Amino acid sequence: MASAGRNEFDVGDLVVYGTRGVCRVKEISEMKAPSGMMRDYYTLEPLFLSDSTIYSPVDNQKVIMRQVVTREYAMKLIDDIPNIETINIRDDKEREAALHDSVATCDLRELVRIIKTLYDRRKQREAVGKKATSVDEKYLKIAENNLYSELSIPLEIPMEEMEEYITHRIKKKSRKRAAVSGRK
Repeated sequence: MASAGRNEFDVGDLVVYGTRGVCRVKEISEMKAPSGMMRDYYTLEPLFLSDSTIYSPVDNQKVIMRQVVTREYAMKLIDDIPNIETINIRDDKEREAALHDSVATCDLRELVRIIKTLYDRRKQREAVGKKATSVDEKYLKIAENNLYSELSIPLEIPMEEMEEYITHRIKKKSRKRAAVSGRK
């Protein structure tokens, strides 16, 4: 079976594969690479993209592939959302590049930054009678899908309910902090 490369994952593991989101490692097998050489590949089955299969070399250095976060990490991240800064870039081209780079990191904190930034930007634009840009909507959708799909795994909450769960938890924590600080 797989001998060369990083082979960090086993069949059945849940992993995040680049911007494609959460996948299950279906198989690890030797295949012929485009170069003609035999290489070990992961066969990945995306959980939230139907009828899709990804073949990735075990030693792939181009796409970030990592374990899904733990329940503990997911809860800490959600609780820290109010403290996560937005991306403050005024130039549209620079902001688009920053959004692209942030998504590519597969870092959940970066996805939260994107979501917060684009929610704020949408509100600002709506306040002056403008719609969100297509670029903003594209990156917002990618960030939300990747964040909610990954958090849904360790928290055992359907992806479709994650936004509501996160909002509720943040409001609850905020009220609790306000009550505590009001007693001082």
